[in-house]
Amino acid sequence: MTVATTPMLRIEGGTFRMGSNEFYADESPVHERTVDGFELDLHPVTTEQFAAFVADTGYVTVAERPLDPADFPGADPAELVPGGLVFTPTPGPVDLRDWRQWWRWGPGASWRHPFGAAPEGEPVFDALAERPTHPVVQVSFEDASAYAAWAGKRLPTEAEFEFAARGGLDGARFAWGDEEFPRDAEHPDGRLMVNRWQGSFPYRNTGAEGWVGTSPVMTFPANGYGLFDVTGNVWEWTSDYYTERHVVPGAADAAVDAGARPNLLAAASAEPGSRIPRRVLKGGSHLCSPDYCLRYRPSARSPQADDSATTHIGFRCAR
Repeated sequence: MTVATTPMLRIEGGTFRMGSNEFYADESPVHERTVDGFELDLHPVTTEQFAAFVADTGYVTVAERPLDPADFPGADPAELVPGGLVFTPTPGPVDLRDWRQWWRWGPGASWRHPFGAAPEGEPVFDALAERPTHPVVQVSFEDASAYAAWAGKRLPTEAEFEFAARGGLDGARFAWGDEEFPRDAEHPDGRLMVNRWQGSFPYRNTGAEGWVGTSPVMTFPANGYGLFDVTGNVWEWTSDYYTERHVVPGAADAAVDAGARPNLLAAASAEPGSRIPRRVLKGGSHLCSPDYCLRYRPSARSPQADDSATTHIGFRCAR
């Protein structure tokens, strides 16, 4: 299977205002951050690109591997089947404080079959056949890192991703400016710039430009640097461990110092009671909705455990 990896754009380094004090607490404090020049994929890695990696290496993703009963004390071994988290719309309005109402464990869910097993008598959804140019999903941090190494690249840092996503608009709310729906001669009522939830979350989604769920990469406008899908469509892995607020370089931090050993950073990133590190996701996804998750912005960030695979997380590579 011959499929080219994503073309890369050169992003010249610079200093910018990272974070926001306007939205969620973990985006603060706003501070100056400097990044060196680097290259970043034009768009997220697609299903067909990830398929080429699997075909060349025989790689088995975390979601496809057998589960160890020792990691799930008290669970019925018969129920410990490989899979991933699958978003499932609710029948109607629900309490938005409980995410478990719209997420379910999908036995058999993987990068190729992101929704897992199908109801009896129905075919299993095949992303490679149906959505080859959509961002690959159901990939963990380990999976994304393995692909990046195979491609001769790496995952971006959080600062690199945010700097690139801003497209030169330092301090702007969105990747294209401060107005969510910019107006021009062709779009007097405002233009939808990003694949995010349309309607009432989590039960009614009318689709972004006709797409419910992921959309083909480069469907929506590029940012000022010419990068596509830097916000919306899928959340994207970065290499940084998550902290509950930004650790400002050079400032003292009693909990996690920026120069601490990697194992301390990893341990501090985990949820209470867990030993699994969490990384920073950037960009938001097609599930972001203004009435629940206004995170389709460059400064937005979200924690995710390294072993997680879901229907709204993908990645792109840097170098």
